[in-house]
Amino acid sequence: MKFAVIQTGGKQYLAVPGEKIQIEKLVGNEGDILSFDSVLFVYDNGSMKIGNPKISGASVSAKILAQKKTDKIVVFKYRAKSKYRRKTGHRQQVTVVKIEDIN
Repeated sequence: MKFAVIQTGGKQYLAVPGEKIQIEKLVGNEGDILSFDSVLFVYDNGSMKIGNPKISGASVSAKILAQKKTDKIVVFKYRAKSKYRRKTGHRQQVTVVKIEDIN
């Protein structure tokens, strides 16, 4: 088994070849190939490499499957006894990628 931990958009993700993950919105069209150079950890059949903070020369390639929005989050503000109510929503934009290879 082979997997890596990558960092993008200020968050860390577990990258397993063949798996789909949703990451923060990145520029690109469907079918484009992305390369993530910020690799923090790599596990390959019993051998581990841990970065300090990143592993130099390591990269993860992924293919963009879709650009979409997540489910809506309802934001409701309320103050008791003052007739103050505000209801808004938010849908975060994400990029769905399929991990192709860990180099």
